[in-house]
Amino acid sequence: MEIKKEKVVSITYELRKDTENGEVVEKVTEENPLTFLYGVGGMLPKFEANLDGMKAGEEFKFGLNSEDAYGPVVENAVVDVPIDVFKVDGQVDTNILQVGNMVPMMDNSGNRLNGQVKNIGDETVKMDFNHPMAGKDLFFAGTVKEVRDATEEELSHGHVHNNGGCADGNCGDGSCNC
Repeated sequence: MEIKKEKVVSITYELRKDTENGEVVEKVTEENPLTFLYGVGGMLPKFEANLDGMKAGEEFKFGLNSEDAYGPVVENAVVDVPIDVFKVDGQVDTNILQVGNMVPMMDNSGNRLNGQVKNIGDETVKMDFNHPMAGKDLFFAGTVKEVRDATEEELSHGHVHNNGGCADGNCGDGSCNC
């Protein structure tokens, strides 16, 4: 079976920064492969395009320039947030608020986003809401482990299910046995 729209794909890979010989950023192994529903917008479009038509057992190597990956670094995505946002029961949560930590947050519209703590001041915290790989070229090398038909439930939810529930643990509509 080959990779095409609405197939469930499992892959292992090594992600390197910039080139085939760049620094290893992520390694996805057979014990915990990346499994996703192909062609529904859950992955980078150019990433999926490089896997199109492949079959289980095939190896891949390809690069993505930053524009086709997570885009450029956006300067206005680095903002000062009032330190009061990080208070719990009147105290700043020092377990979370440490330079370098990724902190899950919500914007004023209720959208989830992650920000990296860049600097902690007396009244504000400088947060970077760019993707950690923004502005970087990426190089992937790996193997297609499995390609299968998606179930009707996976297609209706738009993502992969494992063991009777959502692989990511959250369907959002309460319909999964997560």
